[in-house]
Amino acid sequence: MSFSVTEPSNRQKWFAGVLVVGYALITIMPLLWIIATGFKSPADAIAYPPKVVFEPTVEGYVNLFTSRTRATEDMLAELGEPTTWYDRIVRQYDMVITGPSRYGERFLNSVIIGFGSTFLCIVLGTAAAYAFSRFRVPLKDDLLFFILSTRMMPPIAVAIPIFLMFRQLGLNDTHAGMILLYTAVNLSLSVWLLKGFIDEIPIEYEEAALIDGYTRFQAFYKVVLPQAATGIASTAIFCLIFAWNEYAFAVLLTSGTAQTAPPFIPTIIGVGGQDWPAVAAGATIFLVPVMVFTILLRKHLLRGITFGAVRK
Repeated sequence: MSFSVTEPSNRQKWFAGVLVVGYALITIMPLLWIIATGFKSPADAIAYPPKVVFEPTVEGYVNLFTSRTRATEDMLAELGEPTTWYDRIVRQYDMVITGPSRYGERFLNSVIIGFGSTFLCIVLGTAAAYAFSRFRVPLKDDLLFFILSTRMMPPIAVAIPIFLMFRQLGLNDTHAGMILLYTAVNLSLSVWLLKGFIDEIPIEYEEAALIDGYTRFQAFYKVVLPQAATGIASTAIFCLIFAWNEYAFAVLLTSGTAQTAPPFIPTIIGVGGQDWPAVAAGATIFLVPVMVFTILLRKHLLRGITFGAVRK
């Protein structure tokens, strides 16, 4: 009986397909449940047993983006009939909208801090990785281990010293402070990942460019960077995911001006308790930027994880 060590049999393909589909369903179920909860009413969100079939409503999104207050019957009568669809939703609970909520500001803070720290990590990490890969750096191995060791320590272990340092420097509750902090935490990851990719780029490409009259910077910019696009994209995704989801430092070091969405979403309070549809709506919207960013770079991410370097 002949068989191939490279081509799987139909039975193996079927079995692998079932495993992949089963794993995908298990991992995506919590995400689908969060998305569905965002379109439930508060009563349906806490119903037991949980409701799978329900009448969808955007009440959670209205509560997420608005601030509301209880109104008396006289006040409601004075205001008259609601003029917008979201006013009608709020009036069902004898409440009126007093203005926008702070979720939009917190979401914008996440975008600024997350993408800002990712950009700095890529710029500084690429430069450092190129230097370690191409030049004779004294004590290179020791320096690389020192950089890696900063990643081994749990960031929360240095929370108190960082808090005191930020307070002394006036960086508490600032965008610049959070960007610098997340950059410092992620930089070791970006240096090590990018060094592996740059090591796989043949140095002969740069030597040929230098012979043609390119400067070292021109060779790096026009030859190395395009070759390392896969590694840069993969590293950017990992750095963004960490900065986007980080919670502990955001709670400790921010409270208003630079507070991001993760510490704000759990504080959304509804009538008589936690407003779970609004929380689910905020979590759903919070997933979108990272999801879109990952989808746009998915080809680079797949190649980077599969090969570990750019292959030509």
